[in-house]
Amino acid sequence: MTMMRCKGYEALVEYDEEADLFHGEVINLRDVITFQGRSVDELKQALSDSIDDYLAFCVERGEEPEKPYSGQFVVRVEPVLHRAVVSAAKRAGISLNKWVARTLERATA
Repeated sequence: MTMMRCKGYEALVEYDEEADLFHGEVINLRDVITFQGRSVDELKQALSDSIDDYLAFCVERGEEPEKPYSGQFVVRVEPVLHRAVVSAAKRAGISLNKWVARTLERATA
């Protein structure tokens, strides 16, 4: 899989060998935006067009388009793990939030 970015949105792209076609889906929001193309240029244009279509559709319906994720989420863990990560953050001399963010950054790099 390959990542593409356009207008603040991120998409995963796959190649379908049988159809000789690239297809992708925007992944950093809950709404569904898909696109396809036979070449890289066609795929880039299709992604941009699909995002524009999504934004126009939201305007037509009088709705705010969903934005890529806000950067906030809730994680529920067992109390023992909660205590352990708070202790790790204190040992590192940083806030729990910063410790979790750094740990997630390392895990996804």
